[in-house]
Amino acid sequence: MILIGVLAVACGGDDVEPDQVHVLTWEGIVNPVMERYIDRGIDGAEESDARAVVMRLDTPGGLDSSMRKIIQRIQSSRVPVIVFVAPAGGRAASAGTFITMAGHVAAMAPSTTIGAATPINSSGEDIEGALGRKVTNDSVAYIRGIAEQRGRNADWAEDAVRNAVAVNETEAVNLNVVDFVANGLDHLLQQSDGREALVATDAGATTTVTIRTAAAPIHEENTTILEQLLYVIADPNIAFLLLSLGGLALVIEIISPGFGIGIFGVIAIILAFFALGSLPTNWAGVALIVLGLTLLLAEVFVTGFGVFGVGGIAAMIFGGLILSGSNDTPEFQVSRWLVIGFGVIAGAFVLALARALMQMRRMPAHSGRESLIGAKGTTRSRLDPKGVVWVAGETWKATAEDPPIEEDAPVIITRTEGLRLRVKRDPASIKLLPAANVTSDSV
Repeated sequence: MILIGVLAVACGGDDVEPDQVHVLTWEGIVNPVMERYIDRGIDGAEESDARAVVMRLDTPGGLDSSMRKIIQRIQSSRVPVIVFVAPAGGRAASAGTFITMAGHVAAMAPSTTIGAATPINSSGEDIEGALGRKVTNDSVAYIRGIAEQRGRNADWAEDAVRNAVAVNETEAVNLNVVDFVANGLDHLLQQSDGREALVATDAGATTTVTIRTAAAPIHEENTTILEQLLYVIADPNIAFLLLSLGGLALVIEIISPGFGIGIFGVIAIILAFFALGSLPTNWAGVALIVLGLTLLLAEVFVTGFGVFGVGGIAAMIFGGLILSGSNDTPEFQVSRWLVIGFGVIAGAFVLALARALMQMRRMPAHSGRESLIGAKGTTRSRLDPKGVVWVAGETWKATAEDPPIEEDAPVIITRTEGLRLRVKRDPASIKLLPAANVTSDSV
């Protein structure tokens, strides 16, 4: 509860002075975390009557669904949105090209690139056949509409989608892909000042406004702790670990309940599904991992002589290998070494568990209250004849066979009667009286 409270305070928004320029910075793939961040940033700018929103962008691309929602939010913004491809050496590739061209003002820093917007599948490969043509034509129509809306080069935008062309900042300005090159934030705001932007209104219509950003105060709207955490876990390796470890935690909780590890398992699995929702996921891989965990659980309750355990480990390894991505897209794939290493560790754990279970199955059955017969305990109250005793770390109601027995006296359990124990004094604790001295006078 303390941790949740700290996160709530850390993630809470501050009161922002009006008439400022809000600066959002994103470096990484386009995913639902970025979508959440941009939406929150534009909302804050609208609520505080900001002059404009600057989106500093450096991305290799990402998910089409998140890209479209970000563009929709830019198009519905009531304040001008300036997309700035920065810092130097950055890029707006693939989905980043769409987002940059959707800005009311688009600019690039020196030594940056834009383009290479050809759609690919979740494995990083070209989409072949009729489906490929369908997806490509849809993307072309979408980016041409964005370019025409902002008065930019729609033919180049189409070429970026069909032929994956890319250009640097100088070529982008000459081709009317972006508006200008800016050396930094101040230079960006100076060149944006006085330009006109078509923004949305509260009534759902559009209106033209003049951007006033020269010498405007700056408000940096950074990502929150929660957003940073969500971005970290939106990684295929983290998603695989969360799903696998969370499932193993639930298996352990089912086998041996009471340690609370199942709580960690549930949280880990929920976070894993969030991460998987942020990635190009092969759900057959998820199904194989779930199948593997189910087989591991079956190994515990069914005498399979290790067959279920080995099958479960194999299913988890195959599931991890196909969970997401390919060798052509390393940012969207699970590390092979991680999958194999996890499989080896989990396999050793299952073999050790199976061995322990086999030994337990060979032991004679002796459980329940009957296992207390012959055990030693201590009275917690005076037994005359009934009272309370402490046995094997638990408190039991008891009846003495040889009352009375005083408090803190050692006893032995002789039998059980429902939830009540029958006890007697521990013979080892009974002190014998010394033998009487025999003299000649006593004869």
